Amino acid sequence: MFIISLVLFLAGMLLTGLSFSLAAPALWFALGVLLVAAALAVPFHFGTR
Repeated sequence: MFIISLVLFLAGMLLTGLSFSLAAPALWFALGVLLVAAALAVPFHFGTR
């Protein structure tokens, strides 16, 4: 679970940072923010208690 969250978080930060140098920056920025949000939500929803 930790590895999945880490990969999602790093990919989201990468997309958020690179979004202004790519075509359609608003799309890439929003996708990066969604990936970071998913990385934070995955352990709470799918983690064991």
